[in-house]
Amino acid sequence: MTPCFDAIVIGAGAAGLFCAGVAGQRGLRVLLIDHSPKVAEKIRISGGGRANFTNRDLDPRQPHKHYLGENPHFCRSALSRYTPTDFTDLLQRHGVPFHEKHKGQLFCDRSAQDLIDVLLRECDAGGVTRWQPCGVHGVAFSDADPAIRYTLQTDRGAVSGHSLVVATGGLSIPKIGATDFGFRLARQFGLKVVEPRPALVPLTFDPQAWAPFADLSGLALPVRIETGEKKQRQAFDENLLFTHRGLSGPGVLQISSYWQPGTPLRIDLHPGAALEPLLQDAKARSRKLLPNELAHLLPSRLADTWTAPRTDWQRPVNETPDKALAQLADSLHRWMLTPTGTEGYAKAEVTAGGVDTKQVSSQTMASTQPGLHFIGEVVDVTGWLGGYNFQWAWASGFACAQALAQAPA
Repeated sequence: MTPCFDAIVIGAGAAGLFCAGVAGQRGLRVLLIDHSPKVAEKIRISGGGRANFTNRDLDPRQPHKHYLGENPHFCRSALSRYTPTDFTDLLQRHGVPFHEKHKGQLFCDRSAQDLIDVLLRECDAGGVTRWQPCGVHGVAFSDADPAIRYTLQTDRGAVSGHSLVVATGGLSIPKIGATDFGFRLARQFGLKVVEPRPALVPLTFDPQAWAPFADLSGLALPVRIETGEKKQRQAFDENLLFTHRGLSGPGVLQISSYWQPGTPLRIDLHPGAALEPLLQDAKARSRKLLPNELAHLLPSRLADTWTAPRTDWQRPVNETPDKALAQLADSLHRWMLTPTGTEGYAKAEVTAGGVDTKQVSSQTMASTQPGLHFIGEVVDVTGWLGGYNFQWAWASGFACAQALAQAPA
């Protein structure tokens, strides 16, 4: 006979593991399926191997501050019902030590494996059945028998279930198994998918235009970076990292989620204080070359590269005209440049876009297709860098599991 479950969860990442464990502990017979031989690879590699698993600064009453999508308020309900404190309480019950690193970002003290082990123990506590590795080749729906609305054809044969939860993530980092399965399944059942795109991703520039900066690869410094105009304007105060092909680092990853192709970035390379008075002060007391004085205010490699194009920026600072000093300061405070693209899904930490929230309940994560739920990254909800996407995984998974347990059989 075809095995039958109350709920089948496809995708053993953060959202899928958590949802399966919670649902199982609420008395449901749950099957968790994933095509990869390892669970939660995205957790394993995140945060430098220590998993930035949530953020204390998250305000569920104002999700638009840290989340984007066609309806950034969609995630308010789930985030308010399962908060960062709820998740840290879970880790404390399991004895997992963690710490705050920067701007509310929480990391495991030892390893991301601690977090994965917690999720697996939660699944074990709920009696969750796991098929892994196991590919899903087809999904069929029938309303003839409510107990077996969905039948899946898998590597281990057919399996049926009352409810189906899609937690397959997005297209980011295909080398660890990312696919478009969730988007294809949504479309199969007539659901709209907001066009996916790489987010939290390094930006690239025309090779010829970038040539003067390519040798700065590996250099990092704090900046203020912004894009957009008026109501669409978005800015971050974070570190920037030069690469051979363009820019990366937390500030660039953050702004990449808001950047639109063909639009410029505005970067202040010395956001802490106005440069012109500092350069004027140096002019009054120093005979050093201007690049050497600038190196007291910025990384020396950047100071040398920035001043190289102009002869009046190569003089001793005390011989440099005031106008040239003003122009140098302005150029560093108002660096305007337009990316030609991104490093794509191979380097993107998340996928923006996804299953349209207009067709998903913010309370239950159920879609307009009966018994079909979507949670985590596959939904059109994208968080900032810093633990916000994992918190969405926990919150959406929890909301879905609660709904599954309360649904009539």
